[in-house]
Amino acid sequence: MRLIGKKVGFAVTGSYCTLEKVVPEIKKLVEEGAEVFPILSWSVKETDTRYGTAAFWQGELERLAGRPAITTIVEAEPIGPQKLLDVLVIAPCTGNTLAKLANGITDSPVLMAAKAVLRNQRPVVIAISTNDGLSANAKNLGLLLNAKNIYWVPFGQDDPFKKANSLIADMSLIVDTVVAALAGKQLQPLLLAPAKGVAKTS
Repeated sequence: MRLIGKKVGFAVTGSYCTLEKVVPEIKKLVEEGAEVFPILSWSVKETDTRYGTAAFWQGELERLAGRPAITTIVEAEPIGPQKLLDVLVIAPCTGNTLAKLANGITDSPVLMAAKAVLRNQRPVVIAISTNDGLSANAKNLGLLLNAKNIYWVPFGQDDPFKKANSLIADMSLIVDTVVAALAGKQLQPLLLAPAKGVAKTS
């Protein structure tokens, strides 16, 4: 049990197709001894999709963590002054959240939680899931790769031939990344081989 006594924020944003892979990682964190504090973006809190209803995903997060989710900026703000969390995971982290984090925008519970944790010089772990990671969001990715106290769940192209700009983290590495980040280290290798296909020209 590598996370005994650690308080882990687990923030979920609206990459709905990825939630099924991400949410079970909370169980793994708990099994490692962590106290988990679920945090929902407004889109996850409010939006029903073909991947599940908002109520279902909130219920799953709360069931696995064993406590109510933080769902407002007001609820997230005390994380900073109270030093509530040792580390924050944002998984999945959409391109929208990535861009706002890179540019200091705090307009959601997840971004307020990130601001609060970074204020305390504690690690924020990002598990990216975005279709524009190698296009419009590449500059924001670059900014955060060079930012202090930001750590990454190793990622790669999920389908380089059909979605050449898309990046996704290996969600099964969330726990290992958290353990490394708490020790001030980036889990390596950071860049993973594509999930599909082999290198070829178009």
